[in-house]
Amino acid sequence: MAGGCRTGVIWYRRDLRIADHLGLAAASQLCDAVLPVYIVSNWSQHHNWTGSKRQQFLCDCLTSLAAGLRELGGRLIIRSGPPLDAIRALLIESRAEILFFQKDPDPHGQRVEAALSAMCATMGVKVHSFHDVSLLGSEEVLTAENMPYRVYTPFSKNWLAREKPKPVPTIPSLRTPPDIASEELPTLATWGLAPENGPQLAAGENAAQQRFEIALHQRIGQYHDRRDIPAVTGTSRISQDLRFGLISLRSIAAELSDAIKSASPAERTGIHTFLKELAWREFYFAILAHFPEVLQEEFSPQWRGLPWDEPDEKLLAWQSGTTGFPIVDAGMRELHATGFMHNRVRMVTAMFFTKDLHYDWRIGESWFMQHLLDGEIASNNGGWQWSAGTGADAAPYFRIQNPWTQTARHDPEGIYIKRWIPELADVDARKFHSPPGNKPLAPDYPLPILDHDTERLRCLEIFKHHKARQQ
Repeated sequence: MAGGCRTGVIWYRRDLRIADHLGLAAASQLCDAVLPVYIVSNWSQHHNWTGSKRQQFLCDCLTSLAAGLRELGGRLIIRSGPPLDAIRALLIESRAEILFFQKDPDPHGQRVEAALSAMCATMGVKVHSFHDVSLLGSEEVLTAENMPYRVYTPFSKNWLAREKPKPVPTIPSLRTPPDIASEELPTLATWGLAPENGPQLAAGENAAQQRFEIALHQRIGQYHDRRDIPAVTGTSRISQDLRFGLISLRSIAAELSDAIKSASPAERTGIHTFLKELAWREFYFAILAHFPEVLQEEFSPQWRGLPWDEPDEKLLAWQSGTTGFPIVDAGMRELHATGFMHNRVRMVTAMFFTKDLHYDWRIGESWFMQHLLDGEIASNNGGWQWSAGTGADAAPYFRIQNPWTQTARHDPEGIYIKRWIPELADVDARKFHSPPGNKPLAPDYPLPILDHDTERLRCLEIFKHHKARQQ
């Protein structure tokens, strides 16, 4: 350590790792002593944007981070309450001279950062903030006119062409003063939540790195051909690791860059397709940064004020996976059981919600955030508005996915559907490719709650009528 100051505080937020961590590397260089702190939010029982599965994963990540910091000679300090109050108290208590933190991509976090920086200025505490949630910041990828992109393809071409930042060295040791008090690591009881049944994904940066290495060596080379097949594990499955910052995007980019040098032409296509998916993630971060109103209203002004239907009993059928549309129900049951849903199926279920049920995308957006381990506010909002036809570079309103033909194309043998809907285990998979008529697919499986062709025509009329009114 360089010993530039006596004590620094590093505020952990969604960057729960030690390796290739900009803030931790800077703090260890500039300070003799470093206090890593995590501030536990103080809501309880229900939250519109998270739920038991993701909070349990967070708890496990914090346990892993605390163990990793102890191995370095440091310690994770746990405090709770409003961030400004908690950090102010810790700065006074520790007499810290610098505060380090990763910048948040969402508007609420940015407002907290602005207030925190103002508070630190009055206290004489320096602030070092870092852009570490994506490879390139929202101000780095702009049009020739220095304006934000509104369409993905030109954004991705710019993003892909730019040199990506390199990983920073992992710190070898850390010293945290022993006399600074810490609360207990949080559990679900901290927020008054009950545990949910189902498999719990291994948490922490070691588990995240293992998942990525498996994906890199076994799946990403085939990503282009297999990513849309929900019956196989054809995606990386690191989305929750990116959400909590368990793995660095700089490290991922560096490993992909090395892998592509010795890859076959087909594998290079897979790696390139995977990189384009990372670009989608960063495109949605940029949209949120430049157009924060997307969290409250449609990105496209012409679709604001659409007359969405009031939810009725069909909402519960969608949530519980009992709509009578096998591909939709399989996705919703996978989500409930695991906290994950295959990306292709996310599109199908979201478009069914907005285009067949005619429900407001904001309701579905919140439901996904409450149940997804990888609930990422920017990507989730972007995906829902894409499916609704209201977002940045969204599917046109007249492009309405048919759940039956989507099944025939992406799960033709019904492997995914039968995995999550045991009632259909003995049904000929070809029956999942078209509506069943008046007879249920199985005695204990419901008939479809609506007719897709009828609701498709109604959806087109709703959008056309609203568009004509706007003009």
